[in-house]
Amino acid sequence: MSVPPRPASTDPFPAPLRRFVHLFNRGEFWESHEVLEGPWRQGRSAFYHGLILWASAWVHVQRDNTHGIRAQIRKAARALEGYPDAYLGIDVGSIRNRGQEVLESVNRADTEEAANPEPWVRRLTLPHLKLDPTRLRGDETELG
Repeated sequence: MSVPPRPASTDPFPAPLRRFVHLFNRGEFWESHEVLEGPWRQGRSAFYHGLILWASAWVHVQRDNTHGIRAQIRKAARALEGYPDAYLGIDVGSIRNRGQEVLESVNRADTEEAANPEPWVRRLTLPHLKLDPTRLRGDETELG
């Protein structure tokens, strides 16, 4: 008796990237960062490195660590600067814009703290990432 062939996957995205996005969108920033560490170390993808740094910035948001937020957002911006606004199905342009908004919020934090005793980082809306197949070119090196 022969075994029928497995159907080809219609999911164009690498499994670690899909898992990263899932965890990131649940606010599990540390865990999402850990998911891409292995693939990043294997392929040295600057894009994966940028996403790891982006997740790390949000770990620092959760910890109210303004120094860490600034450092990680700047590092993420540098890692992603050579990428188009859409890469590997992700809206990189919105990551850049959101990073700039958060940096501006960090810079205003001292005056806002005086006016509102709730920590300013708690007032930030958490980011959301989407894997959009229409933003996938198909020649991304991470598709391997």
